[in-house]
Amino acid sequence: MKVIFHPRFYEVYTSDPAAAPGRMEAIVKTLEREFELVEPEPASERDLERVHGKQHIEYVKREPMVYEVGCLAAGGAILAGKLACEGQPAFGLIRPPGHHASPHSCWGFCYFNNMAVAIKKLISERKIKRALILDFDLHYGDGTANTFNGSKEVTYHHPEGTKREVFMKNLEQVLLEEKGYDIIAISAGFDRHEEDWGGLLKTEDYLSIGRSAKEYSIKNCQGRRFGVLEGGYNHSVLGRNVKSFLQGFSD
Repeated sequence: MKVIFHPRFYEVYTSDPAAAPGRMEAIVKTLEREFELVEPEPASERDLERVHGKQHIEYVKREPMVYEVGCLAAGGAILAGKLACEGQPAFGLIRPPGHHASPHSCWGFCYFNNMAVAIKKLISERKIKRALILDFDLHYGDGTANTFNGSKEVTYHHPEGTKREVFMKNLEQVLLEEKGYDIIAISAGFDRHEEDWGGLLKTEDYLSIGRSAKEYSIKNCQGRRFGVLEGGYNHSVLGRNVKSFLQGFSD
């Protein structure tokens, strides 16, 4: 399994928690001995325009560093999706995150919707026809939901539950019910952990989630699966949570 990462993701491009110094270092340190790291190319403006309006893109360009790193993050998601379609599960260890970025607006530490950019490109290139997006971040990915609202090609799910057992059951139910997709794509936010903002999930739960998504992909999508990083802000536990998910998600 390949992990998509670029040294520029270490850059502190804003003062928000997703861009905090040490966040990416904590993850890379945990993963680098076990997983192959692959560098992406930036997404093109055409890639961004499949999801975002030109006015929104120009708005992000006002902060050159944010724009440059944001394009690289979207490019990382694209590469992860491409590898998945080639039979290689992949994970985009990228930032800024993306699931709060809608076609014409953004908030919540997001600028471009990395997942949506990747899925739209895969569809436009006819690598897939239908995609299931599973988002287990603490927060609802309104940007992803807005992008694909009413779409017959893409389904977005954000499991809910204020109790650990309920959340895990709801997530498993999604994977039992949804069929007929060419790929499963995971918006992987780790801020629902018991030592992060959500205070709910244990590290081993991410292993279970990864394993369930892998099994779903094998049964329904010929093994095609990829994920991208969204939230997760406690640096002391973030690395091991990401590693737990990837151990379940990889072959």
